[in-house]
Amino acid sequence: MRRIFSDYIEGIADTHKELIFLTGDLGFDAFEKLKTKLGERFINAGIAEQSMVSVAAGLASQGHIVFVYSIAPFLVYRALEQIRNDVCFHEMPVIIVGNGGGYGYGIMGSSHHALSDIATISSLPNIKSYIPAFKEDVGLCLDAIVKNRKPAYVRLGLARSFDENKKEINDFSQLLSNKDSKLTIAALGPIVWNIFDSEKFEEFKCQLDIFTINKIPFENLSKEFFKSLKKTKKLLVVEEHVQHGGLASSLALKILEQDIDIEIFKSKYAVNYPNNLYGNQIYHQEQSGLDIAALTKDINSILSK
Repeated sequence: MRRIFSDYIEGIADTHKELIFLTGDLGFDAFEKLKTKLGERFINAGIAEQSMVSVAAGLASQGHIVFVYSIAPFLVYRALEQIRNDVCFHEMPVIIVGNGGGYGYGIMGSSHHALSDIATISSLPNIKSYIPAFKEDVGLCLDAIVKNRKPAYVRLGLARSFDENKKEINDFSQLLSNKDSKLTIAALGPIVWNIFDSEKFEEFKCQLDIFTINKIPFENLSKEFFKSLKKTKKLLVVEEHVQHGGLASSLALKILEQDIDIEIFKSKYAVNYPNNLYGNQIYHQEQSGLDIAALTKDINSILSK
């Protein structure tokens, strides 16, 4: 998604002269054109994420809208104090863009993985996390962020297209709806493709309502999601993120608050490193039961009940 993100910034650079872009010495083979387009508004801050976020907050306080880019864990964890104190408390229009959410950087290991980034950011005031699931979502999320002029965190992952005609981004996006559905699925980000790519998908898709959640925190469950849960009474939550503080936690709270009676609530999430080994993203998804085969088995199991 980072090239789509770069193209978006390049596209709004002329109309938003107040825009400044900072990178933590990352973005090679993706930001070259953007660097040329922005000129002195493109700043490579080096491997100094904490300083970079504080500089971004200072620039934002002078009327700039500032994008700060690095891989997700280097920003969220290393610069957390600066995000909290300099950006969030003062509601500065700084957009924290983290690439490689979840196990995105695979074999690079735990230092390069972001498994609790949403939980960490959600603990801070005045900031929302945006989690695009598809190519089309990236620009729509950024449109909303630029218009809002508030602190934001964007979690980028692998990019595939779903609906090229999509015009807006909401907290909940319904991807599949069926009159006689028996299971509601809520997914966070590109992991939803591990459902669509199942060889059994054509067999069970007529029994599913599928949603992606694009923003956390969300104020309320969408009307469509509420209606689906009331009908199916079964929910499968899928996220490449730890269980606590992620999508499942957020949904469980809203379901309790709205007193929705459901029979099954199954949470599939990142379980860190059960074998103390590292591999590519697919390997870690398999270890967490987030791979295509495991999710297919889960869906069939719930539908059989």
